[in-house]
Amino acid sequence: MKPGIHPDYKEVVFVDVSNNFSFKTRSTISTKETIKWEDGNEYPLAKIETSSESHPFYTGTQKIMDTAGRVEKFRQKFGSKATGKTAA
Repeated sequence: MKPGIHPDYKEVVFVDVSNNFSFKTRSTISTKETIKWEDGNEYPLAKIETSSESHPFYTGTQKIMDTAGRVEKFRQKFGSKATGKTAA
């Protein structure tokens, strides 16, 4: 590896702002804020909006779209009329 061309790889604390879930991992992200972690050390802080603790797929609160109902609603609204245009 060439020296001086790679970003600084360091431990960073990520906090999910929607439920205050936090975890520490290594990253190259640059942050302006810091936080004191459980081990007493201070680490850069990155605030995120979604994590595995708040994402609907992982929490089991995922909404399933009723695609058949949406198609039927579209057909009722617009019908199955042909536009009558032909390719030139």
